[in-house]
Amino acid sequence: MITVGATGKAGDVSRLSSSDNLKAAGEKFESVFTGMMLASMRKARLSETLFDSKAQDMFRDMGDQRLAQSMAEHAPNGIGRAVTEFLSRSQPDLNQPPPQAGA
Repeated sequence: MITVGATGKAGDVSRLSSSDNLKAAGEKFESVFTGMMLASMRKARLSETLFDSKAQDMFRDMGDQRLAQSMAEHAPNGIGRAVTEFLSRSQPDLNQPPPQAGA
């Protein structure tokens, strides 16, 4: 299913038809959000370090990215679930209970 958004660009929403895909999207969103929060916290340094380097910054950023993924998987803050619930409301097939066997 292709839809046209407010910007006039087509967007593929066929991936939203599966609850597993929605859950994965919510978890990924939470990971990105947490990563942005960690990056913002890192930028708010109170002082400069003595041995700061680009390599150290890159390594710290990779560690923060993995930490954000781990936090989204094991200790979610709820924003991913909110995104998943919001997206699932736009999919009528996901909001109905599964058909009963033999009915």
